[in-house]
Amino acid sequence: MSSSHRPADFDGAAAVTRSLLGWGVVAGGFYLILGMAQALTREGFDLDRHPLSLLMLGEGGWMQRANLLLSGLMVVAAALGFSRAMDRAGSGKRAGILLGVFGLALIGSGIFPPDPMAGFPPDADQSTSTFGGVLHLALGAIGFLCLSMAAFRVAHWFGWNGSHRLPGFSRVAGTVILLGFIGGASLSNSTTGIVALWIAVVTGWAWLAVASAGLYRTVPHPDAHRRGEITPVVDESRS
Repeated sequence: MSSSHRPADFDGAAAVTRSLLGWGVVAGGFYLILGMAQALTREGFDLDRHPLSLLMLGEGGWMQRANLLLSGLMVVAAALGFSRAMDRAGSGKRAGILLGVFGLALIGSGIFPPDPMAGFPPDADQSTSTFGGVLHLALGAIGFLCLSMAAFRVAHWFGWNGSHRLPGFSRVAGTVILLGFIGGASLSNSTTGIVALWIAVVTGWAWLAVASAGLYRTVPHPDAHRRGEITPVVDESRS
């Protein structure tokens, strides 16, 4: 609908905020589906031993690089939506900033590939560390830390605005993200470490989707005035 045909009471700002939050719902599924498709088809890749970021290496590595870059852009868009939605209700923008840093860390991780490890890619030199590989790990640490902190900030916001379920879910998710990444980083050469990292990754994407959907419900429909609708700050009665 062009601006010349929109009703006078159409809330364009609400429409933009909802659209931005929608990227937070789809980002995790996009990343995991594309990553798993590569993991199951790349020769020598073992889900028990290798993190998805290693798919950036070797033939076909451009696909995982693109996966990280596009997913990071989606997270940055969602972060803007978080800032807009939370600021509308009088909250600060710290969660949006933290989530934006996570998105930028994903983009940076897509630019700087990790070093080969645990036999992948096959025949690659795995005896040396590169600046890009170290930076990739540092960006991962920064990203997971900011994602965990964002979950706690959003938990506080949901609690302040009357939600009964989302604060607890966000706090648990923030804790799992942080502990999972620490476990994965400290035990990176073992199956236990890879499992811990997987738990952190899946939990992080799941939290982002749920929190984005929760915030989406707090933003009035762009046509709410014309339709006579009233949107509560947090409505969990339908969940």
